[in-house]
Amino acid sequence: MDNEESKRLLELLTARRADLLAQWEETVGASLRGRVSTAELGRELGELYDAVVDAVSKGGLAGRGEHFAVVRSLLVELSRTRARQGFTPTETAVSIFALKEVLEPLLAGSVEDARAYLQFARLLDDLGLFTVEEYARTREEIISAQSQQLLELSTPVVKLWDGVVGVPLVGTLDSARTQVVMEKLLQALVDSNSAHAIIDITGVPAVDTQVAQHLLKTVVAARMMGAECTISGIRPQIAQTIVALGIEFGDIPTKATLADALRHALMEIDKAAAARPAGLL
Repeated sequence: MDNEESKRLLELLTARRADLLAQWEETVGASLRGRVSTAELGRELGELYDAVVDAVSKGGLAGRGEHFAVVRSLLVELSRTRARQGFTPTETAVSIFALKEVLEPLLAGSVEDARAYLQFARLLDDLGLFTVEEYARTREEIISAQSQQLLELSTPVVKLWDGVVGVPLVGTLDSARTQVVMEKLLQALVDSNSAHAIIDITGVPAVDTQVAQHLLKTVVAARMMGAECTISGIRPQIAQTIVALGIEFGDIPTKATLADALRHALMEIDKAAAARPAGLL
């Protein structure tokens, strides 16, 4: 875009700031259906409008240039806010694209104005796509954080008795969840000074070779901390599957119910106490 077109565009954006900003806020507000307050929307768009005008005046319309750093920073903030508020990518990008709709009637009077509008529209398209990229990145972060929270909530470690902790598993056991189970179980063993752990798989729908390997890894990790593990919740169907697959749990105790496993752990505690030399705690 040459100097005359650039000058015309900047003069328009500066002289008509109040009117253009008011129309922009109205258009965006209608698309957001009142889910953002007028004051907040006015602040966001006002800061963005002034930053865009300042960037264009300093370095032209290269939206990915350094002179647009402030604009991109504001767009990152806007995109992250919209993503957390539950808006769609389209509703987020409209905040940028709507400015084209506002400017179009004012830049249709001459060939020079049309050229200026097309150049500026390309800039707004680029900035709109940037908001979508930032929105998607934020949503991925939110989903990842929520998944991690669900993993932690779905693998509680509870104290069943003095010296005994339990991990009731519900759902599929995969590599990511196994890692969470290990970390929480090992930390619980340290915090509670427990010597026995019960991994209850009553809520695990099926046990295959992969699930068995995950269980074995957890047991080995607990044993390295000096704790003995018992696996409970071995239902008839699971027992048959384990036998059919040739899965070997070795010397790991297995019980049908959590109550049986707890009883076994308490008996082991009693045996250890009886075998302890007199005078030792």
